[in-house]
Amino acid sequence: MVGSTSLESRLDEAAAADAAADGGRIGTLLQSLDDAGRRAAALHLHRRMCTEPRRVVGRALAALAEQELAWTTAESDLLLARLLGRDSLVSPYELEQEFITLMSLALSAAERAEDFDRPRLRALHLAADGAWLSHSNEYAPLKRRVTALLAREPRIGPDGLPRHVLDGLDDYGPAMRAAHPELLAGRGTAAFLAHCLQVGQVRATKAWRGRAAELLAETEAGAELVRRLLEGIAAQPEHHISDLSPWGMNWFGIAADTNTCLVRGLLWAARDLDTDWAAPLIGEVAINAGTGMGGSGGSCRSQPLTTTAVAVLGEFDGPHGEQAIQALARVRTKVRNRTVLKGLAKAVEAVSARAGLTPSMLRERGVPDHGLDARGMREEPLGAYTAVLSAAAPGVAGLSFLGPRGKALKSAPKAVREEHAEALKPLRRALKELRTLLAGERARLEEHLAAGTTWAAADWQRYGIDHPITGSVARALLWEVRADAEDGERWTAGLPERTGGGWALAGPDGTATPVGPGARVRLWHPLRAGADEVAEWREELTAREVRQPFKQVFREVYPLTPAEATTGTYSNRFAGHVLRYGQARSLMTERGWTGNHLGHFGDNYAAEMLKELPRPGELPLSEGVFWRARFFVELVDAGTRGDGVAELCSTDQVRIERRAASAGPRGAWDTAPLTDVPALVLSEALRDVDLFTGVASIGAHPDWRDRGADRAYGTYWQTYAFGELTESAKLRKEALARLLPRTRVADRIELTDRFLRVRGDRRTYRIHLGSGNILMEPDDSYLCIVADRGTAARGDRLFLPFEEDGGLLSVILSKAFLLADDAKITDPTITAQLRRGL
Repeated sequence: MVGSTSLESRLDEAAAADAAADGGRIGTLLQSLDDAGRRAAALHLHRRMCTEPRRVVGRALAALAEQELAWTTAESDLLLARLLGRDSLVSPYELEQEFITLMSLALSAAERAEDFDRPRLRALHLAADGAWLSHSNEYAPLKRRVTALLAREPRIGPDGLPRHVLDGLDDYGPAMRAAHPELLAGRGTAAFLAHCLQVGQVRATKAWRGRAAELLAETEAGAELVRRLLEGIAAQPEHHISDLSPWGMNWFGIAADTNTCLVRGLLWAARDLDTDWAAPLIGEVAINAGTGMGGSGGSCRSQPLTTTAVAVLGEFDGPHGEQAIQALARVRTKVRNRTVLKGLAKAVEAVSARAGLTPSMLRERGVPDHGLDARGMREEPLGAYTAVLSAAAPGVAGLSFLGPRGKALKSAPKAVREEHAEALKPLRRALKELRTLLAGERARLEEHLAAGTTWAAADWQRYGIDHPITGSVARALLWEVRADAEDGERWTAGLPERTGGGWALAGPDGTATPVGPGARVRLWHPLRAGADEVAEWREELTAREVRQPFKQVFREVYPLTPAEATTGTYSNRFAGHVLRYGQARSLMTERGWTGNHLGHFGDNYAAEMLKELPRPGELPLSEGVFWRARFFVELVDAGTRGDGVAELCSTDQVRIERRAASAGPRGAWDTAPLTDVPALVLSEALRDVDLFTGVASIGAHPDWRDRGADRAYGTYWQTYAFGELTESAKLRKEALARLLPRTRVADRIELTDRFLRVRGDRRTYRIHLGSGNILMEPDDSYLCIVADRGTAARGDRLFLPFEEDGGLLSVILSKAFLLADDAKITDPTITAQLRRGL
């Protein structure tokens, strides 16, 4: 016969003949081959069985699997790779149907080779045992062989490690092998890391931790090994991961399954090391693994690593408990995944309970100082110059430079950049870390404001006002002091002022109230103050041009209304608004609200957003009541993008729920009558919802009016854009009343009920104080001006008491300045509108 005489062709011909006549030709051919030939034949038939299962080929493979062939490691790896992973040749369905046949040969090769692919064998074992063949008598003998094989002592490679330790299914393993060859080759390293691979769950057992401590003690440079490998995963960028699930696909992450188990073990091993770096580094791992692509979003780069890191932080106690609380606080500001946040709350409670303190009290004790002195400064000599890292009120981080003659420079001079580049890098990193820390402290103190927390004077001074970092935020806030318990509820407010004997609170009239050793201190809240006191402090801070780290003196308040008392268990105060869903969702996430998404990939037509509200920090976790808000939103427009994400949503009820602390974290939440809700709790919940409405409402966006045929909800837009003022808009009006007399256009501006009325040379204009939209007199025609939020109100360099450049207050002022000088406007898109109707 003319044709190819290759072994593959002869096998195919024999298989075809046997399939037609069942003549045994394939068996005869196999008997004629030597060991190498039979292995080659097995590899070929195995490929055919993967792509085109046949009964004849299956019988031949079963026979070859029974033979003791001299399989190589490469051949064993190839057989396993065909069944699972990016190079697999068989679909999950065919693998399930032909698992015994295909796996038998691969298992036989793994047993006889010098080494084998442990991760793939383990993944195949788990797939079969977990779903396909868990009750199959036919699989039982294979299962015993797989179990024995996985228990076999791994072969150590020339680099001192088994192949499956820091493997190549992701970028992390090869990167660590390349970065730390000497450390990984050290005595005891292979045994310790192999032990780490056994942690496949969130929590390691007590027995595992005991054995890990023994192995680590026998490992050369064991603590340094743990530290370097955890630093590697804390800095690992996301990348394509090889998924070994039969149904999976390549996905973005930071570690594949095997290295995930390894890092989990390293995290638990780090917990049992008595070092100052363990808790902060575990926190960094949690942040890198817990944030999404690009470092944001609700998805995790690795949820298993994040949940494990958080659980490990929850196990710290003693002097490292404060570090763990601080690390958990940083994780809370960065990670948005709801599962992780639930675990984080449990971890915080566990550490606090062991320390005998509330989470808030313990957290404030763990704020680092970054080497800053009592002035909030750290000086580093760089040749003839001095770098100054600082934290200044109201919680602003800075890096400046002093020249040889003491001249202050805002940026690094050329000599420093060129001659001290390496010394400059850690300072810039420290500046970034300081900014993050200050943001966390601002958020923490704002939570205390919302909770009404009180401090003993000694704690307030040590951990707050005198702390070089926390103090830079605290000293720009208004505080209240109660001299002693006999004063009852008589609190005196003032701004912190250092005195010879400590601290006092300075009132607007120049008086100073000392903060004595037995005093209690809390943050002032306008909800507890009378109208005259609030107005007095707002005038005082405006006159002094004191900018606060967050809205305190100018904070909106939302007392219970008669309508809410009538509805009983819910508030409709902000119901019926149409919001741009993406913007609203982003704000909700930023303010700590969680819930499913609207749209095809979420709850579709309706969703509930939840936020657990701050409670007094001095209350033990087992006492009092926990409160949370529930905010209902509904889908209005799914959009035309086809990405399954909602474009518009509408607002509905806000409810407040409570849970008795004595019931524990799993206790039931019950809807509370609004009359039972503490005034601070209700006000702070509604303040968030007002923020979502005020910023994300389509009525606050002038471009919505010009959408042509695509415009919808025109009646709502008109009502919101020029309607009654919300609490935030009323506060804006009050601030403008103080600011306008100081402006260069004061004689052309007046405040009315809902508008800022501006008299220009061409026309007179009314700017709505809630939306910033503009009407022109006398016909109330609409004027569209899209303000540059980056330069708003900079023309007059006007001090704004409660928002930075770019907020709606500055936008309204910038429009007022522009329209007061409307004769100078040259923009054709604006001048054309000004001529309309004249």
